[in-house]
Amino acid sequence: MSKLMQRELKGQGKLLDTQGNLADIGWARQPLLDCNLEDANFYSPLMRFWQPMRIKCWDYYGITTPTHFFSFTISDVGYLGSIFAYVIEFSSGNYHEETLSIPLAKGVQLPRNSSDGLSLYDNGKVKLQFEVKPTKRKLFVNWPNFSDGDLEAELEMALPPEHESMVIVIPIKGKRFYYNRKVNCMPASGWVKYRGKRCKIDPHTCLANLDWGRGVWLYNSFWVWASASGFLPDRRRIGLNLGFGFGDTSAATENAIILDGRIYKLGQVDFEYDNHNFKAPWKMKSPDGRLDLKFVPFFERAAKTDIKVLSSEVHQMFGHYSGSAVLDNGQAVKIEKLVGWAEEHHAKW
Repeated sequence: MSKLMQRELKGQGKLLDTQGNLADIGWARQPLLDCNLEDANFYSPLMRFWQPMRIKCWDYYGITTPTHFFSFTISDVGYLGSIFAYVIEFSSGNYHEETLSIPLAKGVQLPRNSSDGLSLYDNGKVKLQFEVKPTKRKLFVNWPNFSDGDLEAELEMALPPEHESMVIVIPIKGKRFYYNRKVNCMPASGWVKYRGKRCKIDPHTCLANLDWGRGVWLYNSFWVWASASGFLPDRRRIGLNLGFGFGDTSAATENAIILDGRIYKLGQVDFEYDNHNFKAPWKMKSPDGRLDLKFVPFFERAAKTDIKVLSSEVHQMFGHYSGSAVLDNGQAVKIEKLVGWAEEHHAKW
């Protein structure tokens, strides 16, 4: 799939029409469509009461620093709220993750759109709060008894209006769909306290990413996602967002290079990896020659849950990207040991 076959959305409007169909499909540099999930209509009238259980919503933030990766998520998958955080220390491989599962997502607050509002979970002990401001995002985290001490954070991520996002609106099957916004390379500042140590988050060395998702997925779902936010030797901010497996990407993939806040759209990207040995090197190449990467993992985050009817298994590999990418103007960008991740995820949800 060439870049020219990617359908770019231009105008604003609603995500769904009055019959619950996607009003438009494609990709965009900014979130143009109003996420009117109240108009979703994918079950027969007799089954309509199940609809709220099938809508999936999440806000996932990650912060890549020279020494750690910090991640915080608030999600509502319909029948369950999932609140989780994890920390990886690169040098030692020390890793800790905590998850709260909230029946019927009681107390989980997520905004209608990605460009404003408040995401919040607060049970009187654990509190995660994500606040959207006009040119920045603010995160507050307080998680007592998180691995040899409390996990606390106060973070601010710069996101001026000109900073572009990788936005896709795609059908999955029938009236199921996925509306997703990925933001890479947001300069992050503030602090995180973990295991009794306060880590300073400096925007000159630390970059954040956002994965904002809303949609209706198949019960059996599968996807691969690869991402990175870092710096080139000349200090320009470089990001990657690549993926497949989650729906009909004939009108738009989520594949892109991000350089200093500008999206350089890619079409098809082929992945080569061993799902019996995720720690073996991965390869990502585009048929048009614009992307040629090798990803060498150094850490595996494996998370698995299985309660028969519902299950999830993710292998998120952290490692280094090396290779080359070609921008829209033909300029080649050399990538060397860029820290990021690649994951495979299977879910029955």
